[in-house]
Formats: sequence, structure tokens, C-alpha cells
Amino acid sequence: MASIDQRLQQVKERIARACAHAVRDVRSVTLLAVSKGQPAQAVREAYAAGLRDFGENYVQEALEKMNATADLRADLRWHLIGPLQSNKTRAVAQHFDWVHTVDRLRVAQRLSEQRPPTLAPLQICLQVNIDREPSKAGLDPDAAALLASEVIALPGVRLRGLMSIPAPRAGFDAQRQPHLALARVLGQVAGDADSLDTLSMGMSVDLEAAVAAGATIVRVGTAIFGPR
Repeated sequence: MASIDQRLQQVKERIARACAHAVRDVRSVTLLAVSKGQPAQAVREAYAAGLRDFGENYVQEALEKMNATADLRADLRWHLIGPLQSNKTRAVAQHFDWVHTVDRLRVAQRLSEQRPPTLAPLQICLQVNIDREPSKAGLDPDAAALLASEVIALPGVRLRGLMSIPAPRAGFDAQRQPHLALARVLGQVAGDADSLDTLSMGMSVDLEAAVAAGATIVRVGTAIFGPR
């Protein structure tokens, strides 16, 4: 069975090839290791292999993992990539570095109010329901510009860009289409805010298509850690 280090090298090679094909600098893509469902020891192994950004879906699980890796905290960046309920915003504001799933002004306001002033601003992405799936969380693409303008004005947080989780598709061209659509939305949103520089999109199965469409963060779990 391949180790985390071996799988990580394979993922890095995939990203490097994708960047070469897209004529992009490989340093323009951040690899976010999705450690949801993985033990703290797996985070330590991934850290030893060179990873610094870790994504979690569930706040309580993440907090327990943060405590178990507290000695590494200065070098780690924790990203919330799962749904955020209003009653969890204080813990997130106090302990996370990034939140990728903001889709309501009230949640952004709570994060802003609850971010300790001793910490750097909380980095935020707006989650966009790029396929307009009724059962999926996220903003309608047409609503992103308005919410972005409201979030940009909040203290304690910094709006960085957009995130999406498209419906599964087979084939490179089909996978690339929703990522291109999100990139177009970012272009519209960023018209009045050139500080927006982040497209969080692409996972283990479609990272090449995401990189081709301009992803700056790819969220990879299984391809690094193996099946949960």
C-alpha cells in the first residue's frame, strides 16, 4: 500500500503536468489536503511530507485534530470546507485560517464580529452553486457580486474569492465547463475588487480540469490519504 508521501508525490506530479499544459506556474496552485475523516497522525504524516494546508468539513472534528497537532500550529493553515451553521461561527472565527463555504451575509457578519483582533483577518471564499442544483448549498451565480460587495466591507475578514463543488462529470472537457463558469463569475465579481485572487475548485477526480480553468486551490483528499 502506498504511503501518504508516495501518494502526495503522485498528486504533485499531476498538478505539475496540468500546470505545464495550461502554461501556468506550478506555484500558482495551492494543494489543500482534505483531512476530513482522517486521524491526527495522518495530518502529521502529511505535514512531514511537506503539506501545510488542511481542509476539514466538520468543526468539532477539526478542533479535536487541531488540539492533537497543537505543536505544529504555527506552520499549519486550517480551512473549513464544509457547511457552516450560525451556531458554529465563533469556534471557526477563533480557530480557522480560511472558510470556503460562506453563502449568507449573516454568517459572514458573525465571523467578522467574532474574529479575535489579535489574529490576522479570516480568509473567506463565497460558495457558489455553479450548477444551480436545488439540493446543494451555495449562492446562485447571479447573487455572488452583491454578497461579495457586502462581505468586502466587513472588518475581521478578508474576501479572497469563490469556491464551488460541481456535480460529477465524466471526461476532461465536461469537467472543465463548470470550473470555467466559476472563473467567469469571479471575473464579474472582481470588477470592483481586484484583491480577489482565489478560485477554490477541483478535487481528486478533476483537478486537471480545474487547473486548466484557473484554480488557485485544489482540494484533494482520497488521492493523498487513500480511502477513508
